[in-house]
Amino acid sequence: MCHDARSPAFNPMVGHDARDGAQCGLPSHDTGCGDFYPIRISPAPSFRFVDKIGKLFLRESVVAPGTVEWSIKRLCFEHDTEPYAQDRDKRIKEIREKRGIELHSLVSHTLFNPAETILKNGGKPPLTYQAFCRTLRKPPKPVGDAPAAIPEPSKDLMDVDVVPIPSLQDLGYADLNEEFTPFGGGETEGLRRLDKMLADKKWVAEFEKPKGNPTAFIKPATTCLSPYLKFGCVSVRLFYARLLTVYSEMKKHSHPPVSLEGQLLWREFFYTVGYGTINYDRMVGNPICRQIPWKDDEVLLSRWRDGQTGFPWIDAAMIQLRKWGWMHHLARHAVACFLTRGDLFVYWEKGRDVFDRLLVDSDWAINNGNWMWLSASAFFAQYHRIYSPITFAKKHDPEGNYIKHFIPVLKDMPKAYIYEPWTAPLSVQKAANCIIGKDYPKPVVDHAIANKKCRDRMGAAFALNKAAGSGQPTQEQVNALNEKLTAKLDEDSDASIAAESSDGEPPPSPKPKPKSKRQRTLTEYKKK
Repeated sequence: MCHDARSPAFNPMVGHDARDGAQCGLPSHDTGCGDFYPIRISPAPSFRFVDKIGKLFLRESVVAPGTVEWSIKRLCFEHDTEPYAQDRDKRIKEIREKRGIELHSLVSHTLFNPAETILKNGGKPPLTYQAFCRTLRKPPKPVGDAPAAIPEPSKDLMDVDVVPIPSLQDLGYADLNEEFTPFGGGETEGLRRLDKMLADKKWVAEFEKPKGNPTAFIKPATTCLSPYLKFGCVSVRLFYARLLTVYSEMKKHSHPPVSLEGQLLWREFFYTVGYGTINYDRMVGNPICRQIPWKDDEVLLSRWRDGQTGFPWIDAAMIQLRKWGWMHHLARHAVACFLTRGDLFVYWEKGRDVFDRLLVDSDWAINNGNWMWLSASAFFAQYHRIYSPITFAKKHDPEGNYIKHFIPVLKDMPKAYIYEPWTAPLSVQKAANCIIGKDYPKPVVDHAIANKKCRDRMGAAFALNKAAGSGQPTQEQVNALNEKLTAKLDEDSDASIAAESSDGEPPPSPKPKPKSKRQRTLTEYKKK
């Protein structure tokens, strides 16, 4: 269910489930998918659509009890490449063997079957985009029209223990008085967005990912369809087929890897590599991940996570993430680079976990792949090329409107200082009602010094990995390098943790915010 929240029109499972009067049975939520957070996109609208044309049974438990209680003879589910799903599906297959159940595991969440792509590549996942594209064939067509109705299930099922479709209040959405995610849940909303996006054929044809504006928030400079693809509210095959139709109607259009088609293929690339790589979601034991002695610094991590780094562009992006559950892909690049190889040198898995918790479109394969990429741990080697926390966004938004929206305390700061408010004279700070170090934090690091140290550490780590040849450095070697680099850092007297305030004391850490009413509501629901 986690990746399959779409109606029968684009859901091949329903075609199997509905034949011979079979019923649709779905868990209301699978605890293996991760916690429900209020910001998560809601699949309830898609559930209601299925319930409208047939009978939808929602169970909170796993499949095993239902196979006996319901005398299940045929079981259909979508092939899922994530580790938790692979473990779950392995158990389902064991149940099938014991009870003689007819099993259908269909590949429909991706354009291509990752296993077939890996076989075409000699049994190994392709580790470059170009190598991946060489394995491709024409993708399958999307599923046809939805049935008008699904046959009624057996009367024997009317007494089963089922749970209702969770309400928004159950999931913590009650009494909201703050800015919230603009992404409504469900297939209907996803298809509406797809239609609207494809109607602007000129924009579709000219789209190039690197040219997007990461500070555009009133009308984001991208499709905003990733949440709907992640949850399966919109079929990726439908998206791809309709996109090619638009291309065929235009005289010219952009091409992969930067085009919209290219973005769908990047998604396929990460799904394939993730499926075929052991320990893909961690550094240790991951054969494609460089072994780098990252810092495990909870203070720096919390300042980054909470939008308290003192760099307004970085903080505004992280605040948008917390409020909306989303930010532009180039903003994701910038904040990931800042946390890892750019400035703070914090372990990429820590940042990945924050994204996984807060992103409405968090996707295991893509999230891990991008964090390895942005930290130069895999796929990308030019670690010296960074996203400046000061100048990168300025070219898109010189007035700082994005910053002023998400960090209201800076709304009166003159544009000359909006990206570097710590450089503003005290008189300017007073006039803007924002004293740096009091109303808004001073920079957590000196960017020039911190970035040089990061480059030095990355250079040493790359040399260690290169010396290992076709293998990888041992954990002992990585730890030894970490001790050596840490000792060198201790000798250097720079403000690598927090800029000192004028009286020589570090600025106070922000007080933890009390849980909101919706968070308390969610906690109570989960305890049930």
